[in-house]
Amino acid sequence: MKPQFHLLLILILFTSGCYGARKLPIPGAGRPDLYMPLITGKPVAVVANQTSVTGDMHIVDFLVSKGINVKKIFAPEHGFRGVADAGESISDGKDAITGIPVISLYGSHCKPLLKDMDGIEAVIFDIQDVGVRFYTYISTLHYVMEACAENKVKCTVLDRPDPNGFYFDGNIADTAFRSFVGMHPVPIVYGMTIGEYAMMINGEKWLKGGVKCDLEVIKCKYYTHKTYYDLPVKPSPNLPNQTSVYLYPSICFFEGTNISLGRGTSFPFQVYGSPLLHDKGFSFIPESIPGAKNPPLEGLKCYGKDLRNAINEKLVPYRGINLEWLIEAWKDYPQKDKFFTAYFDVLACGPVLREQIVKGMTADQIRESWKEGLDKFSKIRQKYLLYK
Repeated sequence: MKPQFHLLLILILFTSGCYGARKLPIPGAGRPDLYMPLITGKPVAVVANQTSVTGDMHIVDFLVSKGINVKKIFAPEHGFRGVADAGESISDGKDAITGIPVISLYGSHCKPLLKDMDGIEAVIFDIQDVGVRFYTYISTLHYVMEACAENKVKCTVLDRPDPNGFYFDGNIADTAFRSFVGMHPVPIVYGMTIGEYAMMINGEKWLKGGVKCDLEVIKCKYYTHKTYYDLPVKPSPNLPNQTSVYLYPSICFFEGTNISLGRGTSFPFQVYGSPLLHDKGFSFIPESIPGAKNPPLEGLKCYGKDLRNAINEKLVPYRGINLEWLIEAWKDYPQKDKFFTAYFDVLACGPVLREQIVKGMTADQIRESWKEGLDKFSKIRQKYLLYK
């Protein structure tokens, strides 16, 4: 047998299921036999964005094609089609394809109002999360569940794999500093799918007044927390690939500094830099582009670090938060009093992390300070895992 043919045969056998090939995870949206009976014949609201796909169809288009009465679409940050900037105000409107009313759940209108829930008998939540505390889709989930509980409407979460679900790490959020980018007492990376997270919100009574939502989670198939899941659709405009998704938990804190994370380039969340950092051979210039209008340090040449090859260099995926990049940039930045912005403490859910860096604590010392909180969270997390 020729060597080339032998290799081809092995590849065919492997992908067809021989040699113990692992099957690709199937999100909850791909299991309509489990959720269609829950919504057939009912007026439905769907919480969705550009990641809400099943096969080659958007979940809304799929449900409409099956005769489901989708009356409203609730859209999170970045909008229903996922093209808006981070933090950009999203207006209500109509979906251009289906004509269904779209209600924005971002900005001053984070929670569905009584009038938004009027006439709705079931809610489907189908959004791809990335498993990081300050990624706002879990905050949208919280408010949707709360509205469902208050209006006695069942909420069905179509679960999706967590691309950072193979670990949990970071400081536990201090809820005294609660915000839309830090609502619950969880670490930066919580190692749970959005369905598991919904169960935790319910089970820990984090909804207003301790109310409980009538919740059902449609599980993924062929997924475990050992799975390294490549996202088929980018979850937001500035997380364009798997490298950015893996780096996001560690470098998003730069959003609370005067350092650019490459918004306004073709490689956001894969670099960082500033005109004030030392030139070590790499630079970029942020420009205003779709998905990153008026980015930080626009038009200025930024010197810093290139992390675009982080996967090939085996920096990620990694089972932990990397604080070395943040600490290195802090040490290199000449104007220490201007390094942090007020938003840093918002992202960190309190001043402690900033104070630790300013004191000169090492990454290992900071991570050691997280241990007690992580041990407690581990016991809470364990109660809600669907994919052990």
